[in-house]
Amino acid sequence: MNLAHEIRLGVSEIGVALRRPEELVVRWRDRTPEAPPSHALFPMLLANAILGLAAYGLVMGMDGGAAGMLGHAVRAPLACGVAWSIALPALYIINTILGSRLDASTTALAALGTVSFGALAMLASVPIRWFFGLTLPYREVRLAVDLLVFAGVGVSMIDVFLRVMKALEPDRSRLFALLWLGLVAVIGGELLVLFHVFDF
Repeated sequence: MNLAHEIRLGVSEIGVALRRPEELVVRWRDRTPEAPPSHALFPMLLANAILGLAAYGLVMGMDGGAAGMLGHAVRAPLACGVAWSIALPALYIINTILGSRLDASTTALAALGTVSFGALAMLASVPIRWFFGLTLPYREVRLAVDLLVFAGVGVSMIDVFLRVMKALEPDRSRLFALLWLGLVAVIGGELLVLFHVFDF
């Protein structure tokens, strides 16, 4: 299978991750050596997550000129990526201790698919942030819009992640998944502040 074909398959999987994330992750869990999923799936979803967050960060830094835009475009995905990377091992380890039979790659794909979905939601929020940044150029308004966007995207990511985990293991409680998402939110919020993502 050539590289161009792998990339096309990876791009199509992003569409599935956006429309039916449960289907994507269940298909990965049930993969067979005879019909392996695309090897480009993980890097394509990761690139999608980085680009979506970078685009929103770019708009967040509009008032700082080119340097501010570039800085926010780097810091926003970096803060969110570090938060998920710190919390991801806990998801797999504690889930396994609690009786989950998911392998590490399926657990990682559930988290990465959720992140990719959230990044696409952030990308869809770029016009909102841009509109309010131009029409009401006050720091308080920009901060309120950013907080509302992050909160709204966070709620949608919670829904996606819980649906994915329910599809993977329908008989298990979702309580730990909720607690883990709370941990990600706390770490992510701290890193967004630490990396000065909300500084304009």
